[in-house]
Amino acid sequence: MNTARANQPSSFYRWTVLVIISIAMFGNYYVYDSIAPIADLLKEGIGLSDEQYGLLYTAYSIAAVIVLLIGGVIIDRIGTAPSTMLFGAICTVSGILMAVTDDFTVMLAARFLLGVGAEPLIVAVTTALAKWFKGKELSFAFGINLTIARLGSVAADNSPSWAAPYFGSWQGPLTVAAVISACCVIGALGYWILEYFASRRYTLGEAGEMDRLVLSDLFRFDRTFWFIVALCVTFYAAVFPFRAFAPKFFIEAHGVTREFAGALQSVLPTAALFATPLFGLLVDRVGKRALFMMGGAFLMMPVYLMMAYTTLPLWIPIGMLGIAFSLIPAVMWPSVAYIVSQHRLGTAYAVMTLVQQIGVAGMTWLIGRTNDLAAAGEANPEGYIPGMWIFSVLGISAVLFAFLLRRAETGPHAHGLETITTKSQAAPATES
Repeated sequence: MNTARANQPSSFYRWTVLVIISIAMFGNYYVYDSIAPIADLLKEGIGLSDEQYGLLYTAYSIAAVIVLLIGGVIIDRIGTAPSTMLFGAICTVSGILMAVTDDFTVMLAARFLLGVGAEPLIVAVTTALAKWFKGKELSFAFGINLTIARLGSVAADNSPSWAAPYFGSWQGPLTVAAVISACCVIGALGYWILEYFASRRYTLGEAGEMDRLVLSDLFRFDRTFWFIVALCVTFYAAVFPFRAFAPKFFIEAHGVTREFAGALQSVLPTAALFATPLFGLLVDRVGKRALFMMGGAFLMMPVYLMMAYTTLPLWIPIGMLGIAFSLIPAVMWPSVAYIVSQHRLGTAYAVMTLVQQIGVAGMTWLIGRTNDLAAAGEANPEGYIPGMWIFSVLGISAVLFAFLLRRAETGPHAHGLETITTKSQAAPATES
């Protein structure tokens, strides 16, 4: 009998752990996206301006930046299971606070608190999964975890349909979100129990290493990395702030129902559920990573002006954006491993996440402010056009950075982003 194998948790036990801990991620994603379907109700009910509404997202991103700079100190010191419980509880408290107050300052604090809890919760779950799946089906496990998490976004986007009776006011949907936020605690507690019993019977792997920001490494990255960072911030700053305002824009500028606006909103995370792993598989086989990223940026560039100036069915530009939303991340994040040495990879991902959050924070506020200055609303649909132009400029910028990346990766100092495939079996970068 193989003693080492006997001392490992069974596959059923490991996949049960995955599902349980992913429930916490489902609740986390739902709470984050829960305010998008009610932006207009918040304006009608408690007089929130678009700028104030945008600041609710900005507060989250600011908290995420602060947490990133602090690093994984708490997770290192108290362990993954207690950390998951702690940060899951913070997310739940945030969801409850949003539902019980009509004070903007308290709402702002609640969203900041969500950022404090949600981002470390994602890190804690990621590091915990390495204990159970490293050396086994780790990539597939991460994919399943992300799928369950994104189902939280899909559920929030479609809440005007399945939770329609609660949409008579702004508070009903937030009460639903507060109830679902309990998933963060339930999933974390369930994982803690499973890990406790497993640790007494089995030998578990070590937690995965967390992304940390090492300032001295910033000066060692070459231009290819910074082109990817620039593409990252322009892409995410164009997509996530748009998602924050999209249902309100669809309802007030295009006259669609709240249910249809929610269905349109859910196209992006739903597409990502299925298309992202397929694009990843395709790129692993054929290479051409910079070319794929440039193609995704081209696809994103015209969608905002299409929605602003044409009468095309909204499914067309949203479908195009959904493909870009699935394609670019599937190629962009793994590409970093081919251009950055292993010992700097944590810093590289931390830098990308940091810049992404700063871009999203500033852009969400800017779009809200622009909408207010242009008096965007049901009585003035044209007021949304300046914001659509801002998103389009970001799309154009993304194409530019993708082009510069493509040119760098077809030159004499290329890292192999265009040529490395699973058949070539080339290893990720050792120096950068």
